[in-house]
Amino acid sequence: MAALGTDERRRRIVQAAREAGSVDVTELAAQLNVAKETVRRDLRVLEDHGLVRRTHGGAYPVESAGYETTLAHRTTMHVPEKRRIAAAAVELLGDAETVFVDEGFTPQLIAEALPTDRPLTVVTASLATASALARHEKTVVLLLGGRVRPGTLATVDHWTTQMLSGFVIDLAFIGANGISREHGLTTPDPAVGGVKAEAVRVARRLVFAGSHTKFGAVSFCRFASVGDLEAIVTSTALPAAEAHRYALLGPQVVRA
Repeated sequence: MAALGTDERRRRIVQAAREAGSVDVTELAAQLNVAKETVRRDLRVLEDHGLVRRTHGGAYPVESAGYETTLAHRTTMHVPEKRRIAAAAVELLGDAETVFVDEGFTPQLIAEALPTDRPLTVVTASLATASALARHEKTVVLLLGGRVRPGTLATVDHWTTQMLSGFVIDLAFIGANGISREHGLTTPDPAVGGVKAEAVRVARRLVFAGSHTKFGAVSFCRFASVGDLEAIVTSTALPAAEAHRYALLGPQVVRA
């Protein structure tokens, strides 16, 4: 295999990460016919450019304005962790009677863990969440209308935000593609960001739930600050020291 130029090699690393969901330094070195240290250096540069996040022995892709994982892909990544997070998030429901459930796999797991033995109204833009809850007799499901995004099977645009603007919601379970102390909660698509921002505006209480991989990641569109949150629910894979730094900005941080 002929040696690749630096730019082409790094492009292939990003492509591999996006296709597989993660990459391994040893495997990349063998595939690209370069030293492991060369791959590590490439990953450091790509992380500086906001394209990947490094892990011990590899990296995973960062979602951006030009790249976003599908709902189908998300259902295969960190599933046990996301189930723990969902269960812990539902513990924060309290006496809420109206709940907004965001699009995404972790919010969908939260919706499926909601109690079914009491009256509850759930507002969502997610077709998957609406379908999962519609069979429960005591759960009223309000599906926000709008343009359906094929990758996430969720509605967006002015129809969605206009309908949402007419509600006062007790508790919103919000997801994000990234959360950082400096830039807050972010997502790649402006249309999605608009729906999330409206949910933040109309909710009395706001809970972010997401895996440890979301922390420190920054995407294109900011829709909330960390200080807007009542609580952050994640897993013990987020170091306690980092969780404390987020707690200093206001929210309770729960590590499940």
